[in-house]
Amino acid sequence: MMIRTVSTQPFNDQKPGTSGLRKRVPVFQQPHYLENFVQSIFDSIAAPRGAALVLGGDGRYYNREAIQIILKMAAANGFGKVLVGQGGILSTPAASCVIRKHQTFGGIILSASHNPGGPEGDFGIKYNVTNGGPAPEKVTEAIYARSKQIAEYFILDAPDVALDKIGVSKLGDMQVEIIDPVADYAGLMASLFDFGAIRNLLASGFRIKFDAMHAVTGPYAREILEQQLGAPAGSVMNAEPLPDFGKGHPDPNLTYAHELVEILYGDNAPDFGAASDGDGDRNMILGKKFFVTPSDSLAILAANATLAPGYKAGLAGIARSMPTSAAADRVAQALDIPCFETPTGWKFFGNLMDADKVTLCGEESFGTGSNHVREKDGLWAVLFWLNILAARKQPAENIVREHWVKFGRNVYSRHDYEGLPTDAANSLMQHLHDSFSGLRGQQFGQYEIQFCDDFSYTDPVDGSVSTGQGVRIIFTDGSRIVFRLSGTGTEGATLRIYLEAYEPDIAKHHLDAQTALAELIRIAEEISQLRKRTGREKPTVIT
Repeated sequence: MMIRTVSTQPFNDQKPGTSGLRKRVPVFQQPHYLENFVQSIFDSIAAPRGAALVLGGDGRYYNREAIQIILKMAAANGFGKVLVGQGGILSTPAASCVIRKHQTFGGIILSASHNPGGPEGDFGIKYNVTNGGPAPEKVTEAIYARSKQIAEYFILDAPDVALDKIGVSKLGDMQVEIIDPVADYAGLMASLFDFGAIRNLLASGFRIKFDAMHAVTGPYAREILEQQLGAPAGSVMNAEPLPDFGKGHPDPNLTYAHELVEILYGDNAPDFGAASDGDGDRNMILGKKFFVTPSDSLAILAANATLAPGYKAGLAGIARSMPTSAAADRVAQALDIPCFETPTGWKFFGNLMDADKVTLCGEESFGTGSNHVREKDGLWAVLFWLNILAARKQPAENIVREHWVKFGRNVYSRHDYEGLPTDAANSLMQHLHDSFSGLRGQQFGQYEIQFCDDFSYTDPVDGSVSTGQGVRIIFTDGSRIVFRLSGTGTEGATLRIYLEAYEPDIAKHHLDAQTALAELIRIAEEISQLRKRTGREKPTVIT
């Protein structure tokens, strides 16, 4: 086996977004493209010789081929050991768990999260640091800077590694250990939740349906929900990870998880439903004929946290992304703990957790998590809900409605306009910026604008500043409209519009969110000139 030095030239499009580098599969298949980015990671992180690394992905198309390339490059770059999920599989929260448990230098996760897969679909790669969380901006900026200068990369000439058999082998001087992708993660979940109580709930006739969406959580959900907790076989649907996710869109929302939604809203519906996404870090929660918004889910987990053994001591604090509703803020106030409002992107929660400032955190984009790892965690959220349901012995809908009675309802929705021409999306955002001074104090129906801004954040731990995080229009009654361009797509631009109104009146808690928010939706379209600037009559996705 010989280390080969390969001459290369930089690509100009390797700037990582909020969750690493995401492109279409054919882009990553270009000669030197993946290798350049991997070498840029290795050149930037300054891992000591002999360091250990974690490697795995969500099983999407090109996952196995990329793992072989990365293993050979890791061997050529002096790593001493790489832990790889069997078959190349590791959910994103499981990868974080393994990094933390085995105290590796970090890990490389191959995923484009909730984006579609397949030969013409999306692929992604990101580096997670030693705490198990996504690389902070100073690291991703260093990787990007290196990618613009790279002239060579190093790779070992060697046969491919057998990925499907658990065990240890050698690749040059480097040890490759193929590990059970589920074991460490399942052990962590058993330490956090009352598996006995959940087992009794499921044995009582309480029926669940979990949609793995032919993505990475299938093996995890089968092992934990069906094998360890005793849910009947078949409780986990679409459980086999497929390179193209069964030609589906592995995003657990009301639009893309429609098969699960039809089951939970159909005749003889199960008592509880949930879904997770491509890499296992997102979740959707459903009761029987009832949808729990991610914002409400975070608030309810926080309000009931002490029912789970891992959180009996209480919470240090809560963090939410700026576009997420303020429902969690009301819980934090009642518990007399801090609530932090951060930009979108899980890496912003990492500093807060490492500094013991928060225990739970969440985003409206179907991501919730805690300080047990440094990633959002879909199956963890499902188990937390099952623990609460087992302890309170009430349907999910009743728990949510009782929560609204106590705290009021933050009526909330997100409208996504996907695949917009980038110029049109940027023009709309610029129009909003230009309108700031004229909007303050204006009356739109029952709503008066208090102020407008572009959200910025100063990290309370390291003092770093993040600007340009989303346009906020705040009304005098606390209602909000937020406009933000997403950084997770690979084609065109995705405009997200977030709408929130606080409703303390119990008599109005039954209203459908779109009905309750109808006036705010109209105002958002008027202020942004959305139809004129994009040509779109309606959103692609409503959640």
